[in-house]
Amino acid sequence: MGIGGISIWQLLIILVIVVLLFGTKKIRSLGGDLGSAIKNFKDSMQEGRDTAEDNDSDVIEHDEADNTQHRQQDKDKTSR
Repeated sequence: MGIGGISIWQLLIILVIVVLLFGTKKIRSLGGDLGSAIKNFKDSMQEGRDTAEDNDSDVIEHDEADNTQHRQQDKDKTSR
């Protein structure tokens, strides 16, 4: 028994039919196109990570004491 209930022989028959229908050149070019698409996707994901890291360095961080002080001031304003 193979993958998902399909035996090896059934997979080989399907492979032979696909090769006969499309030819090896078409399948080879399709594989190359798929490979380049995956490579471009990975490159753009890495570029997005780099951009996100650059943007994170521009963020101004506040310490907890500063946040607590602002929250207390907000409470004072709303209680008046």
